[in-house]
Amino acid sequence: MATSKKTAVSHPDCECVLLTEAQIRRRVKSLGRQLKKIYGQDEFTVVAIMNGAILFTADLLRQVDNPVRLDCIRISSYGSGTESHGVPKLIHGLTLDIAGRHVLIVDDILDTGKTLSLLSDMIRGLRPASLRVCVLLDKKGRRQVPFEADLVGFEIPDKFVVGYGLDFAERYRNLTNIGVLKPARQKP
Repeated sequence: MATSKKTAVSHPDCECVLLTEAQIRRRVKSLGRQLKKIYGQDEFTVVAIMNGAILFTADLLRQVDNPVRLDCIRISSYGSGTESHGVPKLIHGLTLDIAGRHVLIVDDILDTGKTLSLLSDMIRGLRPASLRVCVLLDKKGRRQVPFEADLVGFEIPDKFVVGYGLDFAERYRNLTNIGVLKPARQKP
């Protein structure tokens, strides 16, 4: 029981731990096994959405032994707030040619669907052999455009979460678990 009491709160700014480090680690391994089933031994290109997906992407890629090409893009949709500011803005685009290649978009969270819908449409326009989307978290209660990921780590309630790459105003990304940020701390 001491362990569960220890993980009840991960950081003084969090109300509670939503997902522990151990839960995340187990699910990432499972997602790696799913990727092996999908791609077999084939090469695929990962397009990670920075900054949020950096930890998830690194851990996920360690679970596969396929040849993998990695590209990172940066899209802004939140700024320093807790609500999406409308249309996502592409800050830094792809550097690799993905035409005719298997592509996997990796993101930390799917909520409104706007960012992943925009990016998926953009990538489809570059004619990949296949396109799939993998997200660590799916917050279905916030969806504003119809979009579903192919692989989902966890479905979560409509709470503002931080940790394991997820941030508020560029803070809390380094937490090893995912916690619900206290409302009083959700102000820039």
